[in-house]
Amino acid sequence: LSQLPGWSMRPDGSIVIATGNDDALGVYACTPYNSYGTAGESQPTRVLLKDPPAFTVRPKEEYFQEVGRELVIPCAAHGDPPPTITWMKVGSAGRSGAQVDGNSSLVFRPLIKEQHGVWECTATNQVASVSTATSVHVLGTSPHAVTNVSVLPLLLAANISWEPGFDGGYFQRFSVWYTPLVKHPPRAHHDWVSLSVPVGAQHLLVENLQPDMSYQFSVLAQNKLGSGPFSQIVTSVPRGFPVTTVPPEPPAMTVRVFLSPPQALTANETVRGVLLRWEPPAQFSVALSGYALELRQDKGGWEVLDRSIPSTTTQVLVPGLIKDAFYEFRLVAFAGSYISDPSNTVNVSTAGMEVYPSRTQLPELLPQPVLAGVIGGICFLSVAVIFSTMAACIMNRRRAARVQKRRQ
Repeated sequence: LSQLPGWSMRPDGSIVIATGNDDALGVYACTPYNSYGTAGESQPTRVLLKDPPAFTVRPKEEYFQEVGRELVIPCAAHGDPPPTITWMKVGSAGRSGAQVDGNSSLVFRPLIKEQHGVWECTATNQVASVSTATSVHVLGTSPHAVTNVSVLPLLLAANISWEPGFDGGYFQRFSVWYTPLVKHPPRAHHDWVSLSVPVGAQHLLVENLQPDMSYQFSVLAQNKLGSGPFSQIVTSVPRGFPVTTVPPEPPAMTVRVFLSPPQALTANETVRGVLLRWEPPAQFSVALSGYALELRQDKGGWEVLDRSIPSTTTQVLVPGLIKDAFYEFRLVAFAGSYISDPSNTVNVSTAGMEVYPSRTQLPELLPQPVLAGVIGGICFLSVAVIFSTMAACIMNRRRAARVQKRRQ
């Protein structure tokens, strides 16, 4: 064994081969012995070299396709012996209606909303098993349910937070629904109350709750195609007023807060959208809480696109812009309840830009057909007013002429 690099023998008599190669091929037998001799060698065993699976074709990291269309995701591997290819949706039993063709490709025909998620391709033979994963995004659907709903009990209130699900390719909004756990018998099915969530927010403070009473909370997502499923229901009990006497707070001191706007905002076009970069404020006397991104389209009014950008972030990707449009972006910083002045404004024109699907699509302005209808209605109303005025003038003149004739 000393003449073979990487070969060694353990105290129990086993042979360890660090690297399998052609030197390891052959038939082996083991002969135990001691000071009295040996009882003979063991039955022979044969060593064969086999190759573990290796992917020759891997699926892309993610796929975007409209619901109802066909989607084929390739996956192939080789090995000795040849491996078996299987597909599985992560977090779900089975393939959720998908098929595997003769080339081991995953086939969605047609693609449905329930097939959205992470899919895993696994190649297995007698030697080993290897896997690779891809994400399938199904566009043109209602939103998916939000996840990780949590409730923080507060004084006569509760703070609800969640993680959004996939938006189906359209801008989505959220609403929080809550009800007392003990319902009143006369209206046991009408106690759920809904509250709209501000655009871009992923949390909501629900106030004016009764102390020491259990409440149930759920979150609903909606886009222009409809509503998604409700989230799981979370139960919580708001806190009541403390019984002990609280000493009076010392008089508040006036503190002057310095918070300058973010600096050097720039925009660069990428293959996935517009990448905005900036520098933090030059002066701030309190810790930054985060940033809010504002935009306006074609010289319209400013809208808040994202109000929850972390304070440690200095860049953000804006996908899903509308083709042949003119956008303006600006940024504000906030620290607690203090908000800075806006940063410099950057202009972005999407004329000729290729638009890619996005998880967060910008809210669109009035579509052209609706805008044309509004303008046409205004024009029709103006013409009607002019004709009415002219008719009134003509009638007044005729009436005056008749009165004049009667007097004569």
